[in-house]
Amino acid sequence: ILNRNGFTPKDVDVFVGRGGSAYPQRAGVMPIDKRLYLDTLNGVGGSDHPAKLGVLLAYELCTEYGGKMFTVNPTNIDELCDYARMTGISGVYRNAQTHALNQKAVARYHAESIGKRYEDCRFVVAHIDGGITVNAHDRGKMVDGNVGSGGDGPYSPTRIGGVPVLRLLDYLEQHSIEEVRLMCSRAGGFVSHFGTSNANKVHSMVESGDRKATLVWNAMIYQICKEVGAMSTVLCGKVDAILLTGGLVRFDDIVEGIRSRCGWIAPITVYPGEMEQEEMAGAVLRVLRGEEEAHTYTGEPVWNGFDF
Repeated sequence: ILNRNGFTPKDVDVFVGRGGSAYPQRAGVMPIDKRLYLDTLNGVGGSDHPAKLGVLLAYELCTEYGGKMFTVNPTNIDELCDYARMTGISGVYRNAQTHALNQKAVARYHAESIGKRYEDCRFVVAHIDGGITVNAHDRGKMVDGNVGSGGDGPYSPTRIGGVPVLRLLDYLEQHSIEEVRLMCSRAGGFVSHFGTSNANKVHSMVESGDRKATLVWNAMIYQICKEVGAMSTVLCGKVDAILLTGGLVRFDDIVEGIRSRCGWIAPITVYPGEMEQEEMAGAVLRVLRGEEEAHTYTGEPVWNGFDF
């Protein structure tokens, strides 16, 4: 692409990559340094999401060709409220892992479209694609949401979603922990039910009257609605908008299914696809123009447990 437009990598001023797998940090733009690179490479944050490749590639390209390098809103940025962290097992806490880059991009874009600042709005944002995450955005912070790649929330084309613990323990009597870990992020959902993550194929089965496909498809929509409802209560029902984004919102029955169950909560706006590329460029431009400040990777989790 660069060559076709008369450029070389040496002409690039800034390299920006998606992030994840390093220690969870607060939201925003971070310069990529050696520590962030190594922590991402080694997966010290406990996640192995492919988004980590963005940081690794940006670092390698910038090291070879020069310029500046940044990452924007990695998948594990942590803005959770304390209530969202708690579980019923002492010492076991919920973590933040979501489609942060796209969710915040869509939320910011929508806020600006209605003449408001993202930091002044309350949104429920649902990213609906191969993985599904639904988050409560409370005046600029994602204070709660399901851990889509951790066996939490709605199942999706590739992920198992929430599964009753006792049934999962029964399942583990015949299957390995490694199998279940893979199902949490890549081999669950449609893959488990149909052997494919291709939503077009599954939807074609629905349209042809396949009973199992119809049940699996509609139950996924049902579970998304439950999560949207849950996140609206996090915001005490004061929801400015419900925003639907991701590749699967191109299916009208998904959108209409959510409207029918959740439209009474707040206005619903649909943003098909993703805004990740635009947000990576836009966020870094805001930093370079002095409109926002970048923050340095600390090498430590932004939250590391309670002091009791």
